Amino acid sequence: MLNIHHLELFYYVARHGGISEAVRNMPYGIQQPAMSSQIIQLEETLGLTLFQRRPFQLLPPGAELYQFIRPFFDNLDGVEGKLRSGGKFQHIRIGAAEIILRDHLPVPLQKLKKKFPGLKVTLRSGYLPDIESWFQKQEIDFAVTLLDGKPPAGLNAMPLVKLPLGLLVPKSSRLRSAGELWQRDRIEDVLVSLPRNEPIARNFQEGLAKLGVDWFPGIEVSSLDVLESYVSNGYGLGLTVIMPKAVPGEGVRLLPLPEFAPVTVGALWQGKLVPMTQALLNELQERAKLLAT
Repeated sequence: MLNIHHLELFYYVARHGGISEAVRNMPYGIQQPAMSSQIIQLEETLGLTLFQRRPFQLLPPGAELYQFIRPFFDNLDGVEGKLRSGGKFQHIRIGAAEIILRDHLPVPLQKLKKKFPGLKVTLRSGYLPDIESWFQKQEIDFAVTLLDGKPPAGLNAMPLVKLPLGLLVPKSSRLRSAGELWQRDRIEDVLVSLPRNEPIARNFQEGLAKLGVDWFPGIEVSSLDVLESYVSNGYGLGLTVIMPKAVPGEGVRLLPLPEFAPVTVGALWQGKLVPMTQALLNELQERAKLLAT
């Protein structure tokens, strides 16, 4: 019996005109060597060559197979949407940073639940590397996170809001602007930051490099809430983002970093939006507009 997963991969190869193009358009992450290997397995099972590699061209057996499987895979998204919209109970799995889960998702989810009364929601806290991994494992359906350039293969992205960088300092600090730090021969204060592979940390380091300043994290934390706690307790100065209408905690002050590139918060999802995820995206866009005013 033919392997259904191999047929799915061949469908994307035939539809997009080659293996590398198929990898870029898959609804989930897969590496090109893995796809090539599984396509070869399909051809070995059939005892046929399905397409010419360079330049790409379906051979007669490949064209026949593609015409046979195409209606099924073409209509999968439509069937999923129909089943989801007609079912009594619906489930959406969302990944997002802790601060977004806490401060910016509750209202959109309340409005979404009014439109889909049987809605069940599963929330997972994490940053972009975690979220990309969860998508690859098919463990989430939707995410709100910091975007980092072009989305990974198989993911769709929609920017929502740009957030400027800021520096949290203890309330007792004598610093009145971040620029005072850049004038020093050496910055002795400990930098508290998210991990270096996060867009916030990368944008900051790129900005420091343009200023000719060396200042690297002395403490890496898993969330901005933890970061604020460490700064307020005197462990160092914290790299953060300036959230619209948010007020820093009692023990800290916020110094803007206007000379540094902002980061973009956006939505990520796989495949086509179904009515429920489209409604959630609409609510998030409305909230982003309100925050920006």
